[in-house]
Amino acid sequence: MIEIGYINKMQVLRLTEHGAYLNGEDLGEILLPKKFLTSEIKPGSEVEAFIYFDSEDRLTATIQHPYTQINKFAYLECVQVSKNGAFLYWGLDKDLLVPKSEQKDKFVKGKKYFVYVYFDEVSNRIVASNRLNKFLAEGDPEYAPGDKCEIFVGEPTDLGFRVIVDNAHWGMIYKSELFRNVKPGDYTYAYVKKVREDMRIDMMLEKSSVKIVDSLEQEILQRIKDNGGALALNDKSSPEEIFEEFGVSKKIFKKAVGGLYKSRLITVSDQGLKMV
Repeated sequence: MIEIGYINKMQVLRLTEHGAYLNGEDLGEILLPKKFLTSEIKPGSEVEAFIYFDSEDRLTATIQHPYTQINKFAYLECVQVSKNGAFLYWGLDKDLLVPKSEQKDKFVKGKKYFVYVYFDEVSNRIVASNRLNKFLAEGDPEYAPGDKCEIFVGEPTDLGFRVIVDNAHWGMIYKSELFRNVKPGDYTYAYVKKVREDMRIDMMLEKSSVKIVDSLEQEILQRIKDNGGALALNDKSSPEEIFEEFGVSKKIFKKAVGGLYKSRLITVSDQGLKMV
């Protein structure tokens, strides 16, 4: 199904002097303008295209990938303010409109804002809103400690970062739980620490260190076995390498490696880890 406001895989139907017409299924044929054509784009081929409305409100396709898609939160820079609202740069030739009615405070050019991107059926276009609460879920969050959730990293505060949990609830990650680098605008995963009485959720980037170290020790051993008895990581590897491999902080990784070493299950050298 081809959807407006998303990146879609689409078939090229034909080429014309104006560009390539793509199969939009229920939406009909959609033009990919000539400036986006490459030698690989030809009748019968497939392209990944984002579908939106151009400056003349015509349905159009682009191979530019925006920073976000509809029904998602984003952190975007204001590049223009007009009587109709503010415009944010989101990676496309046409900037994203935030109508005046959807601004909590008056937008200022050059400043970044947290917004929710959605398809406005009244105006029949993709717009953004700075009034985030109206896009969040109503009712009590139903989570248990340790539940894994997707979070959107929002505003930094003196305590840490405000976050949006599963695109639906306000949450908070305190500085004491920041075991890896995150920044405003990131989508990442975190774990529920507790649901507070005010129905906001305290999050942590890692589970309880005792439980996660025990689990990680077994995962490291299995990874070494699967890799022929050795693994090219050690306690001197970069935090980025460790997180990419195991999804944990370097601090947790070193605890797990230390436990395995003390149990005489592995050896540690400059070349990495080896099974005893």
